Amino acid sequence: MLVYADNAATTKISKSALDAMMPIFETYYGNPSSLHTVGQEAAEKLLEAREGVAKNLGAEAREIYFTSGGSEADNQAINTAAILGARKGKKHIISTAFEHHAVLHTLKKLEKQGYEITLLDVHKNGIVTAEEVKNAIREDTCLVTIMFANNEIGTVQPIAEIGAVCKEKGVLFHTDAVQAAGHLKIDVKEMNIDMLSISAHKFHGPKGIGALYCRKGILLQNLIEGGAQERGKRAGTENLPAIVGMAKALDDACKNIDKNAKYVSALRDKLIAGLSTIEHSVVNGDTVNRLPGNVNMCFEGIEGESLLLLLDMKGIEASSGSACTSGSLDPSHVLLAIGLPHEVAHGSLRLSICEENTEEEIDYIIKCVPEVVEYLRGMSPVWDELTKGEINHVI
Repeated sequence: MLVYADNAATTKISKSALDAMMPIFETYYGNPSSLHTVGQEAAEKLLEAREGVAKNLGAEAREIYFTSGGSEADNQAINTAAILGARKGKKHIISTAFEHHAVLHTLKKLEKQGYEITLLDVHKNGIVTAEEVKNAIREDTCLVTIMFANNEIGTVQPIAEIGAVCKEKGVLFHTDAVQAAGHLKIDVKEMNIDMLSISAHKFHGPKGIGALYCRKGILLQNLIEGGAQERGKRAGTENLPAIVGMAKALDDACKNIDKNAKYVSALRDKLIAGLSTIEHSVVNGDTVNRLPGNVNMCFEGIEGESLLLLLDMKGIEASSGSACTSGSLDPSHVLLAIGLPHEVAHGSLRLSICEENTEEEIDYIIKCVPEVVEYLRGMSPVWDELTKGEINHVI
């Protein structure tokens, strides 16, 4: 049996998204910037897609800018707030210790340019409170950037409450909603979100395309120069087939969001219950305020990399954390941020499921993971020391 349980890394493109893209390749192949008929037909498709994405985020079409993905959108949003803040003498930015590296690395770069960065500590449950954000805001704060839902442990932040605090304090609020879009309801106006990033391949759209919502009135700063595309804010001919595919995938996901969330959450809870029977294991992050398809656990006495390889041999495709850092031997910065020690964080497993997974597949995972964990512990000198009482269990 082949079980794909790494949907947080990427999803399979949907048939409907693919079908929506094909006419763009074949018929509406013009450059949307061209004034002739073929170009203007493509421009109409571009506008339709922009309106579709905007509708599903509670935004206006003119507030949507297409990007190459979530990382570019994060970069553009954060740099925009930083530049605008500096013009007013405000160079303080607030974020959290467990953001995606697209955010953290951008903040580190800004820090070298003289900005002061405050990374809020994350509680054991993987939640940051609005009160903590409020207490961290200063007179010179120009931006709060906090992810909607964590890409590794799946915890969902109180975005509406944080947005309300930022509005009250007159501070721009950006959220990386890459993991949330298409899986959780989003309304940028009701939630007082000023800028928001999404990426299509997280909700069954194509790879290499994303979008940035930027509230009207905010002077978006360019990352890429060279042309007048995206109202002059993102140069380069628009990837129209991918844009149309993203709009269709997001529309499908949002129309079925309640049904999918109910189904996937039930599978998630069954998976957590089944794997929690493994001794000296822990579920990472809040079990209630959590993405429907996210299961993240640590198993003491083993290495996550070995666990993944053996599960792959059994046909289970999973991960130990973010695919963007899969080449690193360091333990997850997210797990360290919620207080797990290095030796436990190394034994992590992230299973991210979607509406295409079946109960039979969940049963197969519940059967295989304990077998692999037991096998690895049988070879582990650390587990041997733990069972003999030579060192103490952490979990």
